[in-house]
Amino acid sequence: MNDDIAVKILSALAQPTRFSVFRLLIKQGKNGMPAGRIAEMLGVAQNTLSSHLNILTNAGLITFTREGRILKYKVEIEHTKLFMDYLVTDCCEGKPELCSFSSPDR
Repeated sequence: MNDDIAVKILSALAQPTRFSVFRLLIKQGKNGMPAGRIAEMLGVAQNTLSSHLNILTNAGLITFTREGRILKYKVEIEHTKLFMDYLVTDCCEGKPELCSFSSPDR
């Protein structure tokens, strides 16, 4: 991971629909979700969603598999972990283990 890749990821997520897609898919875990179901759940036209999915795929945040005519998308968990680790590497005076990703209020 480097600054250029991190900025590409942040740029991909810096749009409400793409951010919603990412959040929806991360909740699905390794099972992922068909593109049509994503469009349905988020109320987004499929052709519009396709553009957003391409941007997230190009940023390395999601991947897809083809099951017949259906494209099933899922989050690239390892790449997402690398990104998150990269963001907190210099956190807390060089002690990233002090950074917590979960809030007790959740």
